[in-house]
Amino acid sequence: MGIISANPGAGQPPRQSMDLESDMRILVIEDDAETAGYIAKGLRQAGFFVDVAEDGSDGLFQAVREPYDLAIVDRMLPGLDGLSVVKALRSAGQQTPVLFLSAMGDVKDRVDGLRGGGDDYLVKPFAFSELLARVEGLLRRPVASRPGTVLRVADLELDLRSHRVARKGEPIDLKPREFKLLQYLMEHQGQVVTRTMMLEHVWDCHFDLQTNVIDVHMSRLRHKIDNDDRPQLLHTVRGIGYCLRAPS
Repeated sequence: MGIISANPGAGQPPRQSMDLESDMRILVIEDDAETAGYIAKGLRQAGFFVDVAEDGSDGLFQAVREPYDLAIVDRMLPGLDGLSVVKALRSAGQQTPVLFLSAMGDVKDRVDGLRGGGDDYLVKPFAFSELLARVEGLLRRPVASRPGTVLRVADLELDLRSHRVARKGEPIDLKPREFKLLQYLMEHQGQVVTRTMMLEHVWDCHFDLQTNVIDVHMSRLRHKIDNDDRPQLLHTVRGIGYCLRAPS
């Protein structure tokens, strides 16, 4: 605990962050509520969107499921320790920059964290100004060094960082749920996605809603991406679900 340093300005609101994109998202995986709240408040004041996970298992689930520009991960976490979380992310092909934040400050601990997939390592207690500077440094890396931010199927593109969708270069305006649904379909392009899969991963429901909510959203999505006589990308697989695939 005790993340606030003896720095006289530690309790003051942090300065405004550098001119980064306003929709950058950061995941904080920290089991201490006071520490997590302090970090989240400071980052939000600096202009970032912040989500918090209280244990390693939930943090890993969120990091795999949602696109984040950076993750701040404690080493000592319940459920799954921070090093295991990051190793699992790297094994899954996730290249999200990771800043380890830990009271484990020995040289061996820092080396293990960096070799285990971390991009930077900050030891507790710390000053928020230093944490923010390290966050900014990691986010300055060119987008090209963080692959996997743009999904493509034929002439359809979805940018996970900017939340922009376009077909043949023409912007498509999607509501948040439509964006999430399209992202899931594009991540499984060429595969049949069942209604159950969509309910679990897009609506976070583990039971049948007994409504036509999926069909309604799919109809709206099809109208937006397959209109104007464009080659059809979205296909209905009767009795099972849907499939997004490039034209033959």
